[in-house]
Amino acid sequence: MSLVDHTHALELAYRWTERMMLRTSPLLARLGFPRLQPLFVFGEEVLKGAVWDCQMCGQCILHSTGMTCPMTCPKNLRNGPCGGVRSNGKCEVKPEMDCVWTKAYLRSQTMKWYGDEMREVQPPVNRALQGTSSWLNMLQRIDKETPKGWKVGD
Repeated sequence: MSLVDHTHALELAYRWTERMMLRTSPLLARLGFPRLQPLFVFGEEVLKGAVWDCQMCGQCILHSTGMTCPMTCPKNLRNGPCGGVRSNGKCEVKPEMDCVWTKAYLRSQTMKWYGDEMREVQPPVNRALQGTSSWLNMLQRIDKETPKGWKVGD
């Protein structure tokens, strides 16, 4: 069992971090989000990279996907599995790999506070946010914006 399978502990850590980020948001805004970007990006690359193989999409939804990064899906699907997930729960593109969405669903069932968010439809990935801090993007409310040129339902 790996660290990412301990969803309850990770959910607690996420919940605590989210609260601290929201509480310190006025201070962070005063310091300047652009000035803080490099520091936050480094921290997220190190921590989230080691635990979740973070792809630094800038729109982290780990809490909505059972603490499983959907961007590790070979197809970068953010709203559920493709039609090719195998009957054994393996990926159609990489048959040796468990389907990210199968893991996400199973892990979301063990979550206390965020498990129901699995049902929420996520906006398309905004590639302009790639390589930026998802925490700072959340505080600025740009992580949930639909990318320019997209309409919800596209």
